[in-house]
Amino acid sequence: MKTNHLSKTKTGAAAGCLLALLALTPADASDYSTRVVATGLDRPSGIVAITSRLLAITQLPTPGVPGSQGGENTVDLVFVGSKPERARVWNLTTGEPEPTNLALDRRWNLYWTCKSAGVILERNVIHGETSLFLGGLEQPSGIAVDRLGDVYFTQLPTPGVGGGAGGLNTVNVSDGETVEILTLGEPEPTDIAVSRNGTAYWTCKSAGVILTRTPDGTVSLLLKDLASPTGIALDHQDRNLYFTEVPTPGVPGSQGGANKVWAYDLRKEELTLVDAGDPEPTDITVASNGAALWTCKSAGVIVEAREKSHGHPSFWKD
Repeated sequence: MKTNHLSKTKTGAAAGCLLALLALTPADASDYSTRVVATGLDRPSGIVAITSRLLAITQLPTPGVPGSQGGENTVDLVFVGSKPERARVWNLTTGEPEPTNLALDRRWNLYWTCKSAGVILERNVIHGETSLFLGGLEQPSGIAVDRLGDVYFTQLPTPGVGGGAGGLNTVNVSDGETVEILTLGEPEPTDIAVSRNGTAYWTCKSAGVILTRTPDGTVSLLLKDLASPTGIALDHQDRNLYFTEVPTPGVPGSQGGANKVWAYDLRKEELTLVDAGDPEPTDITVASNGAALWTCKSAGVIVEAREKSHGHPSFWKD
């Protein structure tokens, strides 16, 4: 379905997986084929594609609880194969209080926000240890890295409260030493993506909009009248902007859930439905082969979607 918009758990994982599988063939999302690529996860949240089959994710079974107090949150690598049960998981860190969203730079450095701890951490995927990139932040949430290595992130000290009502939420960029505020006062800048030319796009969940900022500092409305937009990602050509809507978190389409995944063609200004009925499509990423992948937090799975016109890799047919 296409429309034109000018402005627009470890416990219960099997049951959650079943709900996700029921949602993989929405009647309206005829341009895309979807499949579950990993199951048995424990409230997966953030996701970023490293290669077409290697992903980094965060899992939040105990959000806000550090390891010293029994927290079991993790940052992991996931290698997906021909069947979801064949996905392999390698742990990178365990015990952070709230690893939320992830980003990857051109040198394979992985960055993630830890919301309740107020920090951004970094780690090289191939070698190296986890270290602090930025501290002293206020509820950092979304994160992205541009091609120069600058890190864009959002902060949500007052989620849902606009600047006119005293809200202090921000969109920022940092080189690891200095932090520049790009916007101040939006009610809930949730997640962010950055194009190769430095144009930033972010979801504002409570306002139901996606905003954009050009490199010259111009902020404008891209899409409006959305239903709790959450995760956001660009494809590698900076043509399609993918995002999730989560107005009914944890509720599958078979039970009245209205959650969706969309692709917005930035050149044609055309919005295409990718998936409908997933119980909780949380964060989204796009791999180098064009596949979109998202975490489904309540179902404990990762779902992959590809345009039917592009065909499918051979392992889809195994």
